Amino acid sequence: MTLKRLLTWRAKTKNFRGVKLITEYIEAALGRAKYEIIEDEEPYYGEIPELEGVWANGKTLEECRHNLAEVIDGWLVVRLKRGLPIPPIGEHRVEELKRLEV
Repeated sequence: MTLKRLLTWRAKTKNFRGVKLITEYIEAALGRAKYEIIEDEEPYYGEIPELEGVWANGKTLEECRHNLAEVIDGWLVVRLKRGLPIPPIGEHRVEELKRLEV
């Protein structure tokens, strides 16, 4: 299950608070992204230092940012599915969903 499907499901079940929390978390994480230009076909590289293993690259900065958002999406789904903790990003936390069943 992708985060997009999760958000759609959450919206259909009228739990907009959960959708808002997750969306705000992703935006906050993107706000902390560190970008650099590397020697590669896709020279723009971005990572979220607070989220271990979360990185992406792209041909443009916009593509890199888009790819990074998708990586965060997948990272959150895996952590929710496995019941793993999700570190806070500033004041943003994803605590309401303890475990995702698929």
